[in-house]
Amino acid sequence: MSLTEQREPPDDAGLPPDADIERDPRVKRTAAEEARITSMVSAHFDFVWRSLRRRGLPPHAADDAAQQVFLVASRRIADIRDGAERAFLFHTALRVGSEASRAFVHRREVLNDDGDFADVRDSAPSPEEQVGRTRALELLDTVLAELPEELRTVLVLSEIEGLEGKEIAEMLSIPTGTVASRLRRAREDFQSAVKRLRAREQFQERGR
Repeated sequence: MSLTEQREPPDDAGLPPDADIERDPRVKRTAAEEARITSMVSAHFDFVWRSLRRRGLPPHAADDAAQQVFLVASRRIADIRDGAERAFLFHTALRVGSEASRAFVHRREVLNDDGDFADVRDSAPSPEEQVGRTRALELLDTVLAELPEELRTVLVLSEIEGLEGKEIAEMLSIPTGTVASRLRRAREDFQSAVKRLRAREQFQERGR
């Protein structure tokens, strides 16, 4: 699984110009902390965004959620241990993504009731050369959504982010043996889900 999507870090270091933390005079950060926040955004924004996308959020919702992740990090910057930035951001993305996913599912249900679901997809036509890749990413999102969270998490970190078992174990605070067993189950379930989905699509195609 080598399919990934990329997002460039925003010029404002991931913090919206009208964010409360920017206006609140009680929030004070040193120059070193400001530089650290900027470095974190530059190094990890795309990782955070992909993590949110693989939780089922569409691109525009992942953009908003990623902003929230870095707002949390900016407020907690003094508590983040050196070298643990990515782990902190990942766990924060899991929490923010869970809340955003619930809100998105609720909104999607409302939109479906009205028969209008157009605004959750990119309205701009995809270039012809991107059609296959776009379809593959849609398939990836659909299949990952069928996996239990604990399996989806290790699969994404291993197959999409390219982390080793030890890195995943440290990030999730679980034994490496647990990572290995979850990863094995995740790969098996992923392949089974792909086969089911493709069989379903073939059946639908024959029925047209």
